[in-house]
Amino acid sequence: MYTRYVFIALSLLGVAAPARAELVFFASGRTLNVKDHRRDGDSLVLTLRSGGEVGCDAALITRITPDEAPYPEPEEAVRLKPDTTIDSNSPDSSAPYAEIIDRVSAREGVDAKLVRAVIEVESGYRPGARSPKGAMGLMQLMPATARQYAVTNPYDPAANIEAGIRHLKSLLARFPRALALAAYNAGGAAVERFGGIPPYAETRNYVSRILRIVGRS
Repeated sequence: MYTRYVFIALSLLGVAAPARAELVFFASGRTLNVKDHRRDGDSLVLTLRSGGEVGCDAALITRITPDEAPYPEPEEAVRLKPDTTIDSNSPDSSAPYAEIIDRVSAREGVDAKLVRAVIEVESGYRPGARSPKGAMGLMQLMPATARQYAVTNPYDPAANIEAGIRHLKSLLARFPRALALAAYNAGGAAVERFGGIPPYAETRNYVSRILRIVGRS
């Protein structure tokens, strides 16, 4: 007997065209970014971005939608040169994307050392980075943030860094530095709701790591 969730999931299978990336929403509240999906009897087979497939009961899935932004294939992602080293303590021109960071930071009035620390913690300076939640690029822009700053390709380092710095600047205008960093990670609404850094282990560790890196600079 099909549940309501099965009906929703299987009805999507009948109309959905293959997409470059899809978001799978589970009844548990979790989401998963996949390359594609197909029906196999009462199950759904999900093609993983990292390769391979996994099957699951269709009743566990509430819906599948095209991702708002394409997930870069390995050959499309811009990569650092193998001999590139990352040193967030060094503000000189040998650091990755130093010219972009310094130029945009100066223009927007944001500490370039803080920007470097955010990039290091967010993506490890990997311009093709993509989180399970859909955050993209060097400064891990969410799709809504990318749209807000008119970024058409969030995997382009210059566009990503500029939008990330502008977003960080907007948060620094609203909150003290530590809370602005917490808002960058968990959202401004969460900071306002809790009246400080939200009690999330991820967010507290995120803020601590960035401030520690800035302190070493």
